[in-house]
Amino acid sequence: MQTTNRNSHPILSQTKNNTTLWVGHLKTDPNDHIAGQTFKCPSDGLVNNIQVYSSTVQQPGDVALSLHEFDPTSQTWGPAICNSSLFFEKGDDARWISFHLSPVELKKDLTYGFRLQTENALIGIGEAASHSQQPFTFGNEWQNDIGNEKGHFYSYFSLAFKVELCA
Repeated sequence: MQTTNRNSHPILSQTKNNTTLWVGHLKTDPNDHIAGQTFKCPSDGLVNNIQVYSSTVQQPGDVALSLHEFDPTSQTWGPAICNSSLFFEKGDDARWISFHLSPVELKKDLTYGFRLQTENALIGIGEAASHSQQPFTFGNEWQNDIGNEKGHFYSYFSLAFKVELCA
């Protein structure tokens, strides 16, 4: 597990966590599940890490995060603008995990998204389900199975995450 960079500060955080979204391959399910989160960037700056809340690690393994520009109108992902990969261990339950990135410039009011996937792990990522009939306004959670091009977007769910910019 990596720790947060002292020269960065969160620009967008969604820290509520009242349910879990599984990423990876369940033994009883033939599909590999991937997850993501879109967000409208609240300020200009260089992103140097994205954190996700690891609820549980059922099967340790490598997890990849990719950051993309995102078109909210057509709900399409642009090509990856940066990537990071970490090994999740059994002890990485109930903690924030930081994916360090080579600094990439983000622009205020543009929409971006990150995706998480793994070929050999099964992890539970903390997520929030809105119980107040109010959708999350900063972006949408995305869920997909490998091989499904589009996936599904949800405004009443959000991954637990923090996007940090370099100071």
